Amino acid sequence: MNAKFEEKLTADLDALKAAGTYKRLRHITTPMAPEVHMEEAGDVIVLSSNNYLGLADQPEVIEAGKRGLDRYGAGTASVRFICGTFDVHRTLEERIARFLGTSAALTYVSCWNANTGLFPTICDEGAAIVSDELNHASIIDGVRLASKARRERFRHSDMRDLEAKLHAVQGAFPIVVATDGVFSMEGDLAKLPDIVGLAKRYGAIVVVDDSHGTGVMGKTGRGTIEHYGLTGEIDIITGTLGKALGGAAGGFIAGGDALIDTMIQRSRPQLFSNALPTTVACSALAAIEYLDAHPELVRRLHENVAYFRDGLLRLGYHPLEGESAIVPIIVGETAAAIAMSDKLLRRGVFVTGFGYPVVPEGTARIRVQMSAKLTREEMDRALAAFKQVGIPKVT
Repeated sequence: MNAKFEEKLTADLDALKAAGTYKRLRHITTPMAPEVHMEEAGDVIVLSSNNYLGLADQPEVIEAGKRGLDRYGAGTASVRFICGTFDVHRTLEERIARFLGTSAALTYVSCWNANTGLFPTICDEGAAIVSDELNHASIIDGVRLASKARRERFRHSDMRDLEAKLHAVQGAFPIVVATDGVFSMEGDLAKLPDIVGLAKRYGAIVVVDDSHGTGVMGKTGRGTIEHYGLTGEIDIITGTLGKALGGAAGGFIAGGDALIDTMIQRSRPQLFSNALPTTVACSALAAIEYLDAHPELVRRLHENVAYFRDGLLRLGYHPLEGESAIVPIIVGETAAAIAMSDKLLRRGVFVTGFGYPVVPEGTARIRVQMSAKLTREEMDRALAAFKQVGIPKVT
């Protein structure tokens, strides 16, 4: 071990601790659910999970994973094109495509892999990518990897700026507009109808990462695209199986047949990473089937979001506006967000404070995330904790 290097890292970590911005991992000892047991805090209400539909501990989803383990074993032990493709991968991909209204889909071990595999594969020299400035880090890194393409950012949800950028890249091919469906730190939705209209006018294709919209938005949980009535109008959809759809892991790309075949042939994360574990594929497949059979989960989630938002407003909080299951409360400085999170945890509520570099300096926040499985009693207890902690002064 290089002692000088170790000293530098230790000094950097000490500086984070002194500034109050050091992140501490919390250790949960029970299944992910509305209430969990945490080593550091005992029994707590979870308002910090992407388990939007509460399917992570749904018995049917768990049993499907167990059956997958018994049938297929512990792992794939290889990449897809060598010997790592199992029949359940095909079944899951066909089901994802039907669920989203596309002709084909392809799974990855994460949506991060899907996004970082997509953009450099479809955007070579002569292409252009126009990306919302608040897109998820996986889109940002995927766009960076498309190093031969022209890359532009437009101001968040600013359609005039998007149109100006599209006008500036005319002559490139393909022109790709990239956006989140639900922006994970803001909780707001992309202006997809306007984006689709501009894309058609300027000959661009639209890529939507709907990781925080799938299972959340739309009448049947098919996402932000269903919410806007745009099924069949989006060229490429990426998303995750690790949030509302069972919460284990996995991501996907959904689109046309030629796109998916191209990703199989050329996408580096697909070519050089082991396939999605079959246990995860089985549980994710069961999660989609369960959601289709229980659309009331989506309605209950929307009701819980409205109830908790109203409760925060009655207490004097001012969460950012939005229609998703993400309810951010701006605090200001990173240390203040982490301190508020710690105070809430001591009162039995687990909700994470986010600051720089996850969000820009000065916009640190408490990000509340709702679940369909939260009861009114649990939400009321959480609101009581917010009342006790008090409204922070934004600096």
